[in-house]
Amino acid sequence: MINFSPEVLKKLEEKHQVSRKEVEECFANGEAIYFKDTSEDHATDPPTYWFMAPTNHKRILKICFVRYGEDVQIKTAFEPSNPKHLEVYRQLAELPPNWPEEE
Repeated sequence: MINFSPEVLKKLEEKHQVSRKEVEECFANGEAIYFKDTSEDHATDPPTYWFMAPTNHKRILKICFVRYGEDVQIKTAFEPSNPKHLEVYRQLAELPPNWPEEE
């Protein structure tokens, strides 16, 4: 199950203009290739993971979350500010250069 705190939902809507539905679409449309966030600024216990995926309308979002068993707690979701971020994800996840346009 994908969980959102009221504070995170407010931040997603007001700061990033991202809806709950878009985050859920990214989980459904993604490749299930998640990476542990190793930056000290984002250290959590349990650890934070992240991935990028398109919404149903082809908007690419970066999703950050914490796993609790089978459930995930969303920390944030936003459009990457630099196209190089998507390229880094493609390389890390070993996805084709034209992902997600053609899979």
